[in-house]
Amino acid sequence: MLRPAGAWAHRAAGATSPRTGWLRSFVRRQQLGAASGAVILLMALVALLAPLVAPHDPLETSFLLMLRPPSPEFPLGTDAFGRDVLSRIIYGSRTALLVGFSTSFVGSSLGTVIGVASAHFGGKTDLLAQRVMDIFLSFPLIILAIAVVAVLGTGVLNVIVAITVPIVPRVARVVRSSALAVREMPYVEAARALGASHRRIILRHMLPNVMAPSLIMLTAYLGQAILLEASLSFLGLGVAEPVPAWGLMLRGAGTQFIERAPWLAIAPGLAISSTVIAFNLLGDSVRDALDPKLRVA
Repeated sequence: MLRPAGAWAHRAAGATSPRTGWLRSFVRRQQLGAASGAVILLMALVALLAPLVAPHDPLETSFLLMLRPPSPEFPLGTDAFGRDVLSRIIYGSRTALLVGFSTSFVGSSLGTVIGVASAHFGGKTDLLAQRVMDIFLSFPLIILAIAVVAVLGTGVLNVIVAITVPIVPRVARVVRSSALAVREMPYVEAARALGASHRRIILRHMLPNVMAPSLIMLTAYLGQAILLEASLSFLGLGVAEPVPAWGLMLRGAGTQFIERAPWLAIAPGLAISSTVIAFNLLGDSVRDALDPKLRVA
């Protein structure tokens, strides 16, 4: 069967799919966000290939190599146990990304579902849900996370739960405001008049139209989740030794030997700050790209 000439011309012209076109437009218009995304992808790749990239075993100790300054063999020096700081930074990115992505994805997903359901059902359901959200919102992120860790105990899984809990109500409140506007749209009222079930209205008509703010909140809380995990580890409420974690590295020898071995605090501090800045810039760029009021024609 012969193809129309127009189809061949369309393919020869290098036509791209809508997703590819959106990505190219994002890279062209949000160059800072695209650069931040590249940094995050590089960090994720390094974390994934940590056994191949790390020059030493991050758990290997040696009292003969204690507090060695940066050198060709140890580019970022060694800590008080003779462990390679660079290797622990590389493996620590695994902990940071695991906690960051897990808490942001789970927290944003639960918050989105709660926000949409609250807006859709309204009445007493909305009133009860929002009062519960107000209780959680009355506590700062770090205070609520500390309270959850105090109940559950330390460990990576408990830290993920502790950081997820304060994210859920914040996402739910933002998504609910968008869902309230979507609920009054003619196509939602038509579906309701036709007898569509609550499940169909929520999944088919409301959720797809609130994904933009949900995605923005997800990217926005990635950096905060990583910073919060580092804060909990620094306070001794996060992951425990000998698991490589940036906040734990700051809490240990980073504060005890700040004058004698400043690289112990500088290395994890730069890792935390650069990662959080990259995620924040990416979140701002995604917000600008998805907000129709900020789009450039």
